[in-house]
Amino acid sequence: MKREGYINWDQYFMGVAILSAMRSKDPVTQVGACIVNKRNRIVGIGYNGFPYGVEDDNYNWGKNDQWLDSKYPYVVHAEPNAILNATVPLDDSTLYVTLFPCNECAKLIIQSGIKEVVFMEDKYHERDSFVASRRMFDSSGVTYRQLDKVEVTLT
Repeated sequence: MKREGYINWDQYFMGVAILSAMRSKDPVTQVGACIVNKRNRIVGIGYNGFPYGVEDDNYNWGKNDQWLDSKYPYVVHAEPNAILNATVPLDDSTLYVTLFPCNECAKLIIQSGIKEVVFMEDKYHERDSFVASRRMFDSSGVTYRQLDKVEVTLT
């Protein structure tokens, strides 16, 4: 008889995304992503951080009023990092991400062939860039759904 109480696939892959987010050095927002193919195999992971080779201590991680002195022009989001780290084509795959994607990430998700986005938080739901993401997902056939944090809690 098999063991009861084991985690399901959604919990497992979101757990990997959460673990990936823990690699982020951003003091405010840590985001992780995990891309999974149709066979439930992880094919890419990523987290938000500066580009490869850019020294983390040489740039400001803050949200300054001066754009060039903030983190925003320099940080690569978790989703593009996961896409760039992918080991195979991403057609018909699923992206697990801890925060709903912005419009720039949505474009890359659509272009890469990902067909489903599973997210945990949607704290910027009403901001224009996230409204744009949902519009693009809806018109391109990319589905999205939110996991309840309770579902993700690992016991």
